[in-house]
Amino acid sequence: MGKVTVSKFEDGEVNVMVHENVRGKDVYIIQPTCTPVNENLMELMLMISTMRRASARRITAVIPYYGYARQDRKMTARVPISAADVARLLEAMGVDRVVAVDLHCGQIQGFFGPRVPVDNLDGGTVGVKHFGKLGLENPVIVSPDAGGVYRAKKFREGLAKHYGIEAGLAMIIKQRHKPGEIERMDLVGSVQDADVIIVDDMIDTAGTLCKAANELSSHGAKRVYAFASHGIFSGPASSRIAASALEEVCITNTIPLSEEAAQNEKIRTLSVGKLIAGAIRRIHEKKSVSALFSDESAY
Repeated sequence: MGKVTVSKFEDGEVNVMVHENVRGKDVYIIQPTCTPVNENLMELMLMISTMRRASARRITAVIPYYGYARQDRKMTARVPISAADVARLLEAMGVDRVVAVDLHCGQIQGFFGPRVPVDNLDGGTVGVKHFGKLGLENPVIVSPDAGGVYRAKKFREGLAKHYGIEAGLAMIIKQRHKPGEIERMDLVGSVQDADVIIVDDMIDTAGTLCKAANELSSHGAKRVYAFASHGIFSGPASSRIAASALEEVCITNTIPLSEEAAQNEKIRTLSVGKLIAGAIRRIHEKKSVSALFSDESAY
């Protein structure tokens, strides 16, 4: 562990000072770009720049949560593709490699140039390990939208491969009245008398998640769980979860929990520390990172 001081000047500017010699060293900077996003992102960029100017041999940015990931394409005219712009900024600072956990969409890996490889770690493996030991009855994995079906299928395959649990698969189709407002939800598949796990990459305000849980309960689900790699829990998220039909919401520790969320008995935090440590070790030893997910004991 290196010694670094990150502080602020009186006017709010970030000040970074490295207290060790990093010349010729392989440096791994661990920094999620969660709230406050801009401040954490600036700290990360200045850390990378500092290491580059201090003649580090190779700099790897380990970003458990990649901020601006949801702005990955132009939905309307005259808007930025912020996820790509963040990638350009990190490249300009001199990063050599990026390790992230469950990027919102895989195409973000392509926003970096070919000289900066990106490892997108599957946080779902940690969730599989937790739910595989929970003693589920008649389990069904549910994707909250069409775009998350692949993620739900991988989760289902993980349960079958490592625990011999044959789970069903279902999907919720959302009909939006206008952006940010869901008029109705339609379920594709059966959840009657099933233990259901809603699998997503992140939970923000939890509005959609809680509506989905209530919808699944109305269709006969016995117990409704949720798993997401990133628990943002903005605004009323914690209170919504507490009042919902959800039995338990599992997230990983890629983002520090707010005090309210930490005290919510329905929210359970799983650690990705071992997963990230395994990835760093394999990168440093020049071994395959993808092989990490074939060994359950590695995470």
